[in-house]
Amino acid sequence: MLTKKSAAGIGIGLVAVILGTFFLLQTIVSNAHDVNDVVDIGKNDVFQFDAEKHYHEFLNVTGSSFHIKMKTPSSGLQVDKDFQKGVSFDWYSLDNGQHFINITNTGGSILHVTGKLEAITNPIIFTSHLIVISSGVLIIGISAVFSIRKPKGF
Repeated sequence: MLTKKSAAGIGIGLVAVILGTFFLLQTIVSNAHDVNDVVDIGKNDVFQFDAEKHYHEFLNVTGSSFHIKMKTPSSGLQVDKDFQKGVSFDWYSLDNGQHFINITNTGGSILHVTGKLEAITNPIIFTSHLIVISSGVLIIGISAVFSIRKPKGF
């Protein structure tokens, strides 16, 4: 029979395993990031991410005036100029590598930045989800052992 402490430990372990698995699957399945930012007057917005070849990127910027500096890998889209009112960029990555986008508000009104950027998931995030799942399994195991045989001093 399970004691209250063992049942609580197994419950906490199950929650850790379920949450870790959910977020692990979410990072594996979803590599697209929806962008919906507002840039104040005189401020800037920076996007820096890694993308693989043939990933589709879309970015739309609207406002009175702004400067965009964009660098993509290889001979892809390279932009370093001022814009008025609005601009849209729709491109595919020509090579694996890092994308850098810096949007600076140079006008008298706020900027609205919207789009969808596909990026490679950081391996450290993937590893952290595995650590949470492993911790949950360890908590379940220790709690189950305590319910089977209660060690001395507990």
